[in-house]
Amino acid sequence: MNIPSELKYTKDHEWIRIEGDIATVGITDFAQGELGDIVYVEVETLDEKLEKEEVFGTVEAVKTVSDLFLPLSGEIVEFNEALEDEPEKVNTDPYGEGWMIKIKLSNTSEIDDLMSDADYKELVGA
Repeated sequence: MNIPSELKYTKDHEWIRIEGDIATVGITDFAQGELGDIVYVEVETLDEKLEKEEVFGTVEAVKTVSDLFLPLSGEIVEFNEALEDEPEKVNTDPYGEGWMIKIKLSNTSEIDDLMSDADYKELVGA
């Protein structure tokens, strides 16, 4: 299982890459493996300001539909439109081409609440 050390993680199995006041968010390798083949990613919150842990979208797999929770408060400034035609990128490259959204952070102190790679490995038993 791939758990990159330079990323932050949530208990909801999302990864976060922080670059200045922009955070890129996707779901982890563990999460995509648990969901199975992803057939649709929906994000209808583009350009909206949301609070940490609010639902920002859904990911639909063959077996189930799961809510996506915002890991940090802020404005959703970008959605990975490639996922509209190729949602399977979340399965094949969850930390690269399978990213989901970018957030302009409104409260950078929330970063301290995120999990390290070691904490996340412990959570999933890796």
